[in-house]
Amino acid sequence: MNLEKVVFGFFILLALTLNFGFVLGDIDNPDHHHAYELWAAILVSLIATVLKFGDRSHMGAVLLATSLVADLQLIMAAFVWAMATHVQGGTDAQIMPSVVSLAGGALLANLASGVLLIIETATLRR
Repeated sequence: MNLEKVVFGFFILLALTLNFGFVLGDIDNPDHHHAYELWAAILVSLIATVLKFGDRSHMGAVLLATSLVADLQLIMAAFVWAMATHVQGGTDAQIMPSVVSLAGGALLANLASGVLLIIETATLRR
């Protein structure tokens, strides 16, 4: 077993599941989406992105692209939420759908990354 591949797969799947956990719930209810869960999703997604830098194959480039998209979407979701909280004075039902939909876009990118990881693993020959 290759420990590097285990760590790589772990962070890709952890980024996907944390992102899913944040998005799950009523889209306009801030009580269903915790800020720490979004920050955890961002942190793990950034770690997964760093782990993808070493692969020079075409599949590695596509995996890196999906990870960069997820990072950008999650960072923008955090930015929108921070602006709403600290500039407007609170998170309301009008801002939360934007935050969740940005995180939902990141979820799709993480899902694509997970599917690509499974495809790459299935095509490996011993």
